[in-house]
Amino acid sequence: MADTFHQVYIQLIFAVKGRRSLLKKEFRQEFFKVMASMIQELGHKSIIVNGVADHVHCLVGLNPDKTISDLVEKLKTSSNHFLKDKKWSDASFSWQRGYGVFSYSKSHMDRVYQYILNQESHHEKMSFKAEYTGLLKKFEIEFKDEYLFEFLDDV
Repeated sequence: MADTFHQVYIQLIFAVKGRRSLLKKEFRQEFFKVMASMIQELGHKSIIVNGVADHVHCLVGLNPDKTISDLVEKLKTSSNHFLKDKKWSDASFSWQRGYGVFSYSKSHMDRVYQYILNQESHHEKMSFKAEYTGLLKKFEIEFKDEYLFEFLDDV
């Protein structure tokens, strides 16, 4: 009997509501490990989760039997509850609506992994808005500014 084989890699990007810097350095890496475990528990393969104080990047081996929107909804909800339960953030913590998702081939995985791994140094040189709109343009995704995340320079 034939089996189903797949290799689907995606990068998810989502931001803290209001782009507040609530993902504090003292707990951030532990929190990202928890998020990686949540991705695994949702039936996908977590490759790397990293980010900075106001947004997160997740590189995921997607299970094609599950939807991206369901993954993001459950990941945001679970991680939101986790942060509040641990009291790592104030009670008003939440993720912004929406997210970015970008697909990659196996040949791009090392480069994307390194890019996500080095988020802190990357954002010393480039704003989140420049990064995000750059990805949208690179992937030729049409967008309107009013439907993007709230960006710090817009607030």
